Amino acid sequence: MNRASRVNKVLLAWSSGKDSAWTLHVLRQQGVHVGAVLTTINESKNRVAMHGVRRALLEAQAEAAGVPLWKIPLPWPCTNDDYESRMAEACRRALGEGFDSVAFGDLFLRDVREYRERQLAGTGLTPIFPIWESPTDRLARDMIAAGVRARITCVDKQAIDAAFAGREFDHRLLADLPPGADPCGEKGEFHTFAYAGPMFRAPLAIESGEFHDAGRFLYVDILPTNGSCASSL
Repeated sequence: MNRASRVNKVLLAWSSGKDSAWTLHVLRQQGVHVGAVLTTINESKNRVAMHGVRRALLEAQAEAAGVPLWKIPLPWPCTNDDYESRMAEACRRALGEGFDSVAFGDLFLRDVREYRERQLAGTGLTPIFPIWESPTDRLARDMIAAGVRARITCVDKQAIDAAFAGREFDHRLLADLPPGADPCGEKGEFHTFAYAGPMFRAPLAIESGEFHDAGRFLYVDILPTNGSCASSL
């Protein structure tokens, strides 16, 4: 159930990818106040967990979106207890700062949604899912048509070919995805970094750097075009 119309101040779970960026756009269109975005950071790599995006780019992204960024450091390796403890602390902070809801950009994975609902039960924060069950083929096209620009930062080589790493999220990519792959990568086929779109005041200038093969997953290091720093993938 979409309860975005009944909330006052939302904390948005932010992965740095296109789906969370689109969720920000949808909430703003609904007149909902997104007071901050929250991202988990791999402490040892100083990067967004799973997406592999540099912290500096994450910070530039939040600035372009015009919203405060909450960074939640996670140890590596990270146990489920570690994760839940730090997220519980973030929830307490959110309540103390007047938030009443946490929004997620999930699309159709019922087990993921139910996990989030269980974790927020009893916290005083309401989980909301503004783009839940949006048909992903249409959603992908709507994002592209609205000007969303995103780069694939990680692919699951068991789901799609490694050659998709570093590609743009565009109509050509959608046409090239194999049968069974979700157009939005909702089943974990790929992850993205959003760098332009209606949720940003200005696009971020980026380029693809080195590739890092982590076994099942292939990462591409996204770099700001106006600077460089040593890779830490």
